[in-house]
Amino acid sequence: MSGPGTIHGVGLGPGDRELMTVRADRLIRTARHVAYFRKAGRPGQARTIVDGMLGPDAAEIAMEYPVTTEIPVEDPRYNELLSAFYADCAARLAAIAAAGEDVVVLCEGDPFFYGSFMHLHARLEGLVPVRVVPAVTGMSGAWTATGIPITWGDDVMTVLPATLPEEELSRRMADCDALVVMKIGRNIGKVRRALTESGRLDAAWLVEFATMATQRVVPLNEAGERVTPYFSIVLVHGRGRRP
Repeated sequence: MSGPGTIHGVGLGPGDRELMTVRADRLIRTARHVAYFRKAGRPGQARTIVDGMLGPDAAEIAMEYPVTTEIPVEDPRYNELLSAFYADCAARLAAIAAAGEDVVVLCEGDPFFYGSFMHLHARLEGLVPVRVVPAVTGMSGAWTATGIPITWGDDVMTVLPATLPEEELSRRMADCDALVVMKIGRNIGKVRRALTESGRLDAAWLVEFATMATQRVVPLNEAGERVTPYFSIVLVHGRGRRP
């Protein structure tokens, strides 16, 4: 009797499929079962990136979030709904692996960097074999898109989720050299105020859909007041020691 299959968390990189690893490309093109997260009614960014790469017989498993921005993250229902959702997704994938089949889980960016796959990994580890394929992160694609190095010499780089309270954002922004702010979306106003308070606004850049066809790179001061896409990153480049 054959053993269980393996669940592969496959990093897709920042969006340009030419930036995927060779291993990621091979696993995606040969997968019999492909799972990916998406918002209800949407194709999902991960699935969009691999469009045209899947085999004709690949079985797709769309894992639709029960909630995204409809409930504030501090509301207890938010964690309750997502916890049950991740448990259900993990059980579905574990059942496929237990039957001896491999599953490729598509992950934007790197699976272990602010990714939903981490929540599956925590529930699957020890139950079935799980392997992770690392990738170029979205922030790497973003600072490369600006054409400016993100760190120099002894610069300290800080990565912040924009979901933090405004005072916390401002405090941490003031206490670093290079800065990356993730999970922007509807938090852009809060991020802009925190950058102003910390004295970093004039040096900040906004990068939307880094490395993708719809990429947009602009100084944050020129970005206007609109809500930005979730796939946005704010950067402040370091200016540290150099020869």
